[in-house]
Amino acid sequence: MPRESLSRKRGQNRHAYDKLSPGYTISTMNSFSKFLEILLGLSAEPKDLTFVQVSVRGIIVFLATLIMVRFGHKRSLAHKTPFDSLLLVILAAVLSRAVNGSAAFFPTLGGGVVLVLLHRVFAQLAYHSHRFGILVKGSPDTIVRNGERDLDMMRHNHVSIHDLEEDMRLNAHTDDISQVRLARVERSGDISFIKEGE
Repeated sequence: MPRESLSRKRGQNRHAYDKLSPGYTISTMNSFSKFLEILLGLSAEPKDLTFVQVSVRGIIVFLATLIMVRFGHKRSLAHKTPFDSLLLVILAAVLSRAVNGSAAFFPTLGGGVVLVLLHRVFAQLAYHSHRFGILVKGSPDTIVRNGERDLDMMRHNHVSIHDLEEDMRLNAHTDDISQVRLARVERSGDISFIKEGE
């Protein structure tokens, strides 16, 4: 074999070896981290972020939030209780900081995951323990029984007579309180009605 071919082959082998060496891997990782740093503006001040950087951050946060919510609970999206609404409000507040650069990007995403996990753990505990469920989700209060208003309970729940009458018309389809056997302020804050004969 000619000397030139031999040296070329050795050079190719050395290049292949360099690709497998730890130094090459570290170099590739460093290049990737520098690319991420530039793309997301990880070391930039919030005021120095470009349109592209904020957009890419927004896309990543959107996809990450979608995964978090899918991993979480469907009921949390329905705002069934203040406990569920609280997750969405805090999650939005935390993750918005990752988009606008006012907090570290990846740790903020991690914080969002922790919040969703905490919500899921609390929901499981509330499912297995009625007392814990009442503690974190509250309990319904009866404000009308057999056509009689419980004014103290209405005051406790900040439900005026006008609020009650409005909900009767909208939800019970009546304006006659004597037709209402039971009305409760549910844990969601909605007022439910059971009419006489139901």
